[in-house]
Amino acid sequence: MSIHFQPLAEITSRAKNALIQELGVVDTLRFLNQFRAGSGDYTAEREQLFKDESVKSVVASIKARRNREV
Repeated sequence: MSIHFQPLAEITSRAKNALIQELGVVDTLRFLNQFRAGSGDYTAEREQLFKDESVKSVVASIKARRNREV
């Protein structure tokens, strides 16, 4: 049994074409943009941002915000 491996560029091209056919160009671009690499060090930023928080306090904050928005 032989396995045919397609080059990654060919798979990428076929996938983009399938997305464009199904979603259209604009929504395909919107979908693909969510996978772009960001910048910075999220782990360090998160540690600084939540250094005085517990999981319980973060959850309570989220719930309080949701209640205010309703």
